[in-house]
Amino acid sequence: MKKYFGGVVFAFLVGFTANAQGLLSKSETVFTHQDTLRGSITKERAWWDLKYYHLDVKVNPKEKSISGFNTVRYTVLTENNRMQIDLQQPMNITKVTQNGKELKFERDGNAFFITLNEKQKVGDTKEIKISFNGKPKEAVRAPWDGGFSWKKDKNGKDFIATSCQGLGASVWWPCKDHMYDEAENMLISVNVPGDLTEVSNGRLKSIKKEKDGTKTFNWYVSNPINNYGVNINIGDYVNFSEVFKGEKGNLDCNYYVLKDNLALAKEQFKDAPRMLKAFENWFGPYPFYEDSYKLVEVPYLGMEHQSSVTYGNQYKNGYLGRDLSGTGWGLKFDFIIIHESGHEWYANNITYKDIADMWVHESFTNYSESLFVEYYYGKDAGAEYVIGCRKNIQNDIPIIGHYDVNNEGSGDMYPKGASMLHMIRQVINDDAKWKSILRGMNKTFYHQTVTGKQIQDYINEQSGINFNRVFAQYLTTTQIPVFEYIFKNGTFGYHWTNCVSKFDMPVRVKLNGVETWLKPTTEWQSVKTDNEDRKLEVDKDFYVTTSNIVE
Repeated sequence: MKKYFGGVVFAFLVGFTANAQGLLSKSETVFTHQDTLRGSITKERAWWDLKYYHLDVKVNPKEKSISGFNTVRYTVLTENNRMQIDLQQPMNITKVTQNGKELKFERDGNAFFITLNEKQKVGDTKEIKISFNGKPKEAVRAPWDGGFSWKKDKNGKDFIATSCQGLGASVWWPCKDHMYDEAENMLISVNVPGDLTEVSNGRLKSIKKEKDGTKTFNWYVSNPINNYGVNINIGDYVNFSEVFKGEKGNLDCNYYVLKDNLALAKEQFKDAPRMLKAFENWFGPYPFYEDSYKLVEVPYLGMEHQSSVTYGNQYKNGYLGRDLSGTGWGLKFDFIIIHESGHEWYANNITYKDIADMWVHESFTNYSESLFVEYYYGKDAGAEYVIGCRKNIQNDIPIIGHYDVNNEGSGDMYPKGASMLHMIRQVINDDAKWKSILRGMNKTFYHQTVTGKQIQDYINEQSGINFNRVFAQYLTTTQIPVFEYIFKNGTFGYHWTNCVSKFDMPVRVKLNGVETWLKPTTEWQSVKTDNEDRKLEVDKDFYVTTSNIVE
């Protein structure tokens, strides 16, 4: 199974282990030609810069089918006449035109290669129109498997939603399905049966009643948006709203829920402004004021769709009523509202270029849960939460996946990644600086796609500390560092083992009851100790193990 989900997917959460699912280690993983087409910046992608989509879709619930077109606007970076557009089977592209003239195209699995007739001059901005139709992959267990969820509410009305992180937006609509290049803005037009409401990203611009009794909802996204963040949600919705007075002024907050759940939502969704207040404090202004903030009820657990966060946590605190940390703090908030909304900063504002660096989304957002707890319940509570979540770490495969083949790493990117960030904060040992790093990161990389290395370099530069070996240890290996020590002949000796070469993370300890900082490396060091108690305790804020070498 996939170990992703805008925020919440560990193998243990659905009752499976990595081995039970036949998960291969990094060295055993085999990739295909299709993986390369999907995951790399091919020459048929590299020559054009995506600017704008107009995605126009008609949804037919009875047939579980969709049809429509996508207009793609782009700027020519280098001359070429062959363009890659992605659309996964069993969906099909039926026609492609440029300036009204039909273009030839050929299919290679889930990639379509279009031959452009016009000369593509550097600097020119052009458009193509892609017509498509089919019965998109049905999500068996959304959001983990991706696709369309065709459900009914308890009144028998259609309740439909899309989810496609990892698998890719091309599972249901034709696009440039690689994360490095985002549309700068987008119009989403969705035609649905007349008795239903459709909600997508951005702001609702108009609703058109069609002659056949259907309605078309037009949503405009004015900010850059990643492909998997684009969504369709259809249901017998009612809407309520409020205005959050935030750092950039008034933020419109709209909530769409099934009509029978209105009273529940008005109470449970009080966590939304609480979230906004906490996260604006830690990360800076909500990144999409122009497009508003929305929570939308869906028939699956939830997802981080930009400015259209989807919700299916059954109006319970915790994760479907469970505390993932086991500390009690996880029941103080609705996990899906807090976690998925945290992705507005880490996933939608700052977006990975390659899914191998998915930790940039998930480690920071998992950590945001503890920051939410800290904001409202204190620093000790936040620490207890992140430490409690360590019990969910699998240490199965490395957190960073393979690049250029659409391969994500271990689900440990959630709890282990958060523990790594929590430790980095301890080493920096300056909460004001740490907060400035988080806020500065969202300002520096505002509305950008990034590599994991860029984030690592930023933390190193802003902190003035080189954390490269810490990142290497926790992101590229499954080994947990061992603080090995010995008391002998009036001295205390210590070093790091079970770690990457020259691992050098400072650590806070209590040595014979006295708190102190040590700077162990992989080489043995020693200090004199006259106390015969011979007690050593590593601070629990550090995700490491200890080993006492007995004489």
